[in-house]
Amino acid sequence: MDAPSSTPLSRSVTTKAETVPTALGRRMLWPLLAAVLVVSWSSGFVGIRYASEHASVVLVLFWRLLFAGALLLPVALLSGTLPSRHAIARQAGFGVMAVFLYLGGFALAIGQRVPTGLVALISDLVPLAIAALSQPILGERLHWRQWAGSAVAVGGVLLVSRESLSVGTAPLWAYILTVASMLTFALTTVLQKRLGAIRMPIAQSLCIQFLTGGMLFGLCAAWQGPIAPPADRNFAVGIAWLVLFSTFVCYAVYYTSLRLYPAAQVSAVIYLSPPVTMLWGWVLFNEPLSIVTFQGLGVTLLGVLMTSMPGASRSASRHIARAGSSARGSR
Repeated sequence: MDAPSSTPLSRSVTTKAETVPTALGRRMLWPLLAAVLVVSWSSGFVGIRYASEHASVVLVLFWRLLFAGALLLPVALLSGTLPSRHAIARQAGFGVMAVFLYLGGFALAIGQRVPTGLVALISDLVPLAIAALSQPILGERLHWRQWAGSAVAVGGVLLVSRESLSVGTAPLWAYILTVASMLTFALTTVLQKRLGAIRMPIAQSLCIQFLTGGMLFGLCAAWQGPIAPPADRNFAVGIAWLVLFSTFVCYAVYYTSLRLYPAAQVSAVIYLSPPVTMLWGWVLFNEPLSIVTFQGLGVTLLGVLMTSMPGASRSASRHIARAGSSARGSR
């Protein structure tokens, strides 16, 4: 006897039954992804501290990205269909923006004597820029709780960073460059989501971006002097740390999260980077912690939780779902 055909009602029930666990699974997965993201994002301080003892920051970035791209290349070649020339060119452009201009801009600003604390503070305002760009570019209408949470989180960042802030004596263009680098990364994040570029296998997109950034940093390093890595144990430890934790884990979790959640929700976790960076320094380098650090951590965490509340991100999630359906229909 033939099996009865499914009715529209049964198909609807099946679709809803399949959707609910997926949505529930994403909500349960988010705390883990957020924790890994903030720990790996703030770990760059550790690798840079080790690797830059006997090498310039540009040389460190060159070898970091070269190793990361080279290690990802075999995985990228085996990750499904190879991308088209157009897709490769697009990812190379994102590599110029999100890797070379973003990291290079901060490195150049510090080299021009912009205080490190001020550079760190501006770089940690990336979530605020992404939130501001998400509505006009992605159509993610942020709930008032997300804006309020962003304000609280920024307050926590300022609380943690206030003791290390100073204006410095750098030229005006160096301060403008610092802000421009932060805005470049924010713009790249929302553009990748808007153009569907994050749908490419992560190994392929990251490999192209890392090799593009590495090539450009290699040219800069060669212009400064020899590009051979120093025969130093700390340099090797620092590069290994940067490649494994600050590059592979950080970027992979960041782009995976962007595929599953609104850009503003994902980026808000970065607000926790300053206090977590100080915890890294305390654990590994015995740097002192103050009560202000824990106060700032608590305030920032409250702000991040406000931006991640289900009611705050429901509107943005609906827009992402509609955008995904439109993208699938156009292919």
